[in-house]
Amino acid sequence: MGNGKGKNKEKIKAAENGPLYYDVVPEKKKGYSRKEFEKLLRPLEIEMVKLQEWVKANKLRVVVIFEGRDAAGKGGVIKTIAGCLNPRICRIVALGVPTEKEKTQWYFQRYVSELPSGGEIVLFDRSWYNRAGVEKVMGFCKDDEYEEFLRSCPEFEKMLIRSGIILIKYWFSVSDKEQENRFQERIKDQTKRWKISPMDVESRDKWVEYSMAKDKMFSFTDTKQSPWFVVHADDKKRARLNCINHLLTQIHYKDLTPKPFKLPPLKHDLAYVRPPVSDQTFVPEKY
Repeated sequence: MGNGKGKNKEKIKAAENGPLYYDVVPEKKKGYSRKEFEKLLRPLEIEMVKLQEWVKANKLRVVVIFEGRDAAGKGGVIKTIAGCLNPRICRIVALGVPTEKEKTQWYFQRYVSELPSGGEIVLFDRSWYNRAGVEKVMGFCKDDEYEEFLRSCPEFEKMLIRSGIILIKYWFSVSDKEQENRFQERIKDQTKRWKISPMDVESRDKWVEYSMAKDKMFSFTDTKQSPWFVVHADDKKRARLNCINHLLTQIHYKDLTPKPFKLPPLKHDLAYVRPPVSDQTFVPEKY
């Protein structure tokens, strides 16, 4: 006799983690309108500001990693989080291809220099996990380099946590069908076409290879000290709301935001005569 858990699972063909992977299928829900989304987002943004003030006041060091397939929605949630925060406290790190010099360094070295100081939040738009994903699948690293990464990454993250860094990792899970829809949307939209690189097009045919790489990466790096949190990302708006809501639960904080106050009356120096407006060069008001 089974334990009944199979009733809650469905066989997914060509799913996130391989052609014959079993997983819980998220219930299909009606999408939010823009107005509904903004209404739900507003209280989360207020809480994010509270968290920011707590991080600043207590000199906390926070690292949040966002990983996932191309077009999974990582960039959208990162911009949503950073959009309501002080850029001097919360910064985005999205490193490009390593230079020839960086290729000769310890693999984690260029990421270490981007780690936060006290009172900072760093959002990694992709991270050191490039080695376990795109570098492995596309053949940009040697097998021994890849295996060494899998062994050393958990130890590296343990060191970060022992040093006092708060490390939070998110994996954005998107279906092959939704990824294809987003690729097509980007091709049609001139303002989004830059988001598709030749690498994205080439990796499009390696869905299973990326699934295998992701599964192996999780088997080594989804640890008790530093777990992966998976975000269902086929619905962009829900993914952003769910991710931000979860992020707020990962750090205990109190409300330190300044209370409302009244500004003093403006002072005018009547003895000062300003230069004529005609001396200035204005931007043409085309709109």
